[in-house]
Amino acid sequence: MDERKPDHIKLAPPSLQAAARRARVESAEQSEAVDDLRQAEIARLQLVEEAIRPVLDQAPEDVELFDVGVAYGDRPRLFLDMISFVDLAHDRRTYRFFQDTRHGRVLIAESPEIPRIVAAMTNYIARRLVEREQALASDWRSRSAPAIDLKASARARQLTEEANVPAAKPLVIKEKPRRRRRGFWRALADIFSFLLMTIGAFVLAGAVSLGAWAAWNAWGRPLWTAHIGPPPF
Repeated sequence: MDERKPDHIKLAPPSLQAAARRARVESAEQSEAVDDLRQAEIARLQLVEEAIRPVLDQAPEDVELFDVGVAYGDRPRLFLDMISFVDLAHDRRTYRFFQDTRHGRVLIAESPEIPRIVAAMTNYIARRLVEREQALASDWRSRSAPAIDLKASARARQLTEEANVPAAKPLVIKEKPRRRRRGFWRALADIFSFLLMTIGAFVLAGAVSLGAWAAWNAWGRPLWTAHIGPPPF
């Protein structure tokens, strides 16, 4: 039995414009939530920046290793220098202090408490300062080594001049060119070899000519006569 619904109870066809408006509203709500989370992360990182500032103020004035500041991106980060930074974990409450090395990114410290992160950053700053001092000392030694060598060579030259030691001149020995002496029998052997080579060449040419003539008389002449005509010779 077919049931018929009244006109006021029938469902209206779906509207694409209404669905698009609902999608825009949901996107705006999500973007607002994401923006709120991002602003909260930035505020937390700024607290760490304020806590580490007094430590950086104690560093020597000529040190330009550290430039602390918050980088505003999809995931805000507090950079301490070019290779270390602090960000927040997925819970948006735990601080993580990373360092980029040749072997990859290393997690130095992780804690929801700012004092522990600041302590780890302080230790990192101290290590970087010590590494800088060692690099400068190594550079000073490498630059002073040639100067010491120059002083030693100058002192040795001065002692040589005071002793009046004449410089030894290199001894050059001139060798007289050796004359080649060819004996009579060697020259005769060369002439005999040349004659043998010439005679052998003539014999080989004659043998080739005889072979060609015999082949002509045996096969060439009859074929020429049969297909072309009288042979030329």
